[in-house]
Amino acid sequence: MEAALRITNCRVMTPQGVIRGGLAIDKGKIVAIATDAGLPSAHESIDGGGRHLLPGVIDGHVHFREPGLTHKEDFETGSRAAARGGVTTVLDMPNTLPPVETADILRDKASLLAQRSLVDYGLIAVVTDRNLDRIPELAGAGAIAYKIFLGPTTGDLPSPDDGQIVEALGKIAPTGLPIGVHAENPQIIAAATARLKLLGRTDPKAHAEARPALAEAESIQRMILFAQASGARLHIFHMSSKEGVELVRRGKADGVNVTAETCPHYLILTAEDMARLGPTTKINPPLRGPEDIEALWAGIHDGTVDFVATDHAPHTAEEKTHPLIWENASGASSVQFFLPLMLEQVARGCLTLADLARVTAEAPARMYGLYGRKGAIAVGSDADLTLVDLDRRDTVRAADMENKVRLTPFEGTE
Repeated sequence: MEAALRITNCRVMTPQGVIRGGLAIDKGKIVAIATDAGLPSAHESIDGGGRHLLPGVIDGHVHFREPGLTHKEDFETGSRAAARGGVTTVLDMPNTLPPVETADILRDKASLLAQRSLVDYGLIAVVTDRNLDRIPELAGAGAIAYKIFLGPTTGDLPSPDDGQIVEALGKIAPTGLPIGVHAENPQIIAAATARLKLLGRTDPKAHAEARPALAEAESIQRMILFAQASGARLHIFHMSSKEGVELVRRGKADGVNVTAETCPHYLILTAEDMARLGPTTKINPPLRGPEDIEALWAGIHDGTVDFVATDHAPHTAEEKTHPLIWENASGASSVQFFLPLMLEQVARGCLTLADLARVTAEAPARMYGLYGRKGAIAVGSDADLTLVDLDRRDTVRAADMENKVRLTPFEGTE
């Protein structure tokens, strides 16, 4: 057998451990994993230089803004940034224009992106107060998951009330697809925001105080109860707080089918960094404290936090640099730096390279039903691969970004 491509002289990260050697690829699939001497011949060969070959990174949470919001980002620029950063699959959120709330809109978006994306992708559908009767058709049209925004978000999508959420979960459960939630209680946020505005607060840290951990915890607890009653597969997007970790841990122990993700910014930055870094750090949910970082890392180590994703959510420079924090758009760009930032945490001893492969590839692939095709280096899997040099040092520079808007809270991070 002669393959199309072989990659040699690597430390290949497989589910069984690291193999010194390489792999062969044909027709987009991995056809052999072996020592260099044991690999078949190939039309083309790449020398990995002794570097580590990881399963292609899956970013399970991006907002590439297409269609309708392409002044912020589009799938060509977003996917180019992903590829440059070692990300081979992205899962795109539904709060575009139009929002992905019908089967026709989902199919139209998929058709559009098929011509534009440089990486593989999956599309998430939104559940609002106006499309409960369309939930089954969205699964049939190829949605990889559903999402409910429990609080205000880009696009101002109407959140269903609790009765509608319970109805929606009952319809989602038979599809077998997960239902992810942006878990923040809008009434708690509105009250805290009003209080801070009366005090005249306009500084970046006021945003963190306006969205307390209680708002996230209440929403997570409520959704766990609803998921337990309905049997739906619940996923908590961008979890930020120790209270959230404790609730998800308890839910799993009680047998609830609940998973959770966190993001690099919640593992690295705190609310104290907001004064130093300014409005680029305005993110929903907000940055929190050192005790939350500690709890999130503990959750990664014991499996409470299933994986890490970026919540890449770009805005224009004008939208992200307003001096009044209340007028500044929420969201940050980081997909290009996702893997380097996480590799830095490996270098710091926060997690092992095997842990990294688990939380950036295997776990999101399993959660979204992609495992077997993606998420691991194995014979028969898609040849989604990321070659990394653990000895190289670099610095995050906004000028190097492939995104349409070159702004990131990690500017200057080594």
